Amino acid sequence: MRIDIITVLPQLLESPFQHSILKRAIDKGLVEVNLINLRDYSTHKQKSVDDYAFGGGAGMVMGIEPIANCIHALKAERNYDEVIYTSPDGEVLNQKMSNHLSTLNNMIILCGHYKGVDQRVRDHFITKEISIGDYVLSGGELAAAVISDSVIRLIPGAISDETSALTDSFQDNLLAPPVYTRPADYMGMKVPEILLSGHTANIENWRHEQSLERTKQRRPDLLK
Repeated sequence: MRIDIITVLPQLLESPFQHSILKRAIDKGLVEVNLINLRDYSTHKQKSVDDYAFGGGAGMVMGIEPIANCIHALKAERNYDEVIYTSPDGEVLNQKMSNHLSTLNNMIILCGHYKGVDQRVRDHFITKEISIGDYVLSGGELAAAVISDSVIRLIPGAISDETSALTDSFQDNLLAPPVYTRPADYMGMKVPEILLSGHTANIENWRHEQSLERTKQRRPDLLK
């Protein structure tokens, strides 16, 4: 998989891809992540990528020209399955979407900034708009990192125990059950006996029941 992230702040995105699962996936050659500085595609002397909004109003708008130049240059080298724009009014990211994105070969993520991008970019270049929640960030870089993390960890080989990703919260529209580790008894706080029984079928039934109960209590909307 190849993920090309278009941003005005590439330095902000360096750290998430230099640690843990994402770094290991990159080092293994399972995914290639490129941070592309949008200013490199600006034709302005000052390398600006934003301008005032037609009709007035507060805030600046990312212009169409540098974005179009960048996307055209990338598409000249390869085909992309999705060109994603991070936006508060996009489709909210969920596990089903991450599962789908993890099966793609190449994707572009355009990080929103300022008051957003010229609508013509969204109308003519973007194939999918994604939000990571009902709130506003200073820019789309953190959202791009969240999207990338949720996708890359699902690529076979990214996690040493591949079954782990399959039992994460939301994979079956249920929240994950409680988990415990040693010691089995810490100052009178004990691990449920069923988990110490060694009876795999009973343990799996207990975990499913716990997932169902936790989902009913905390996220009943997932069960609808």
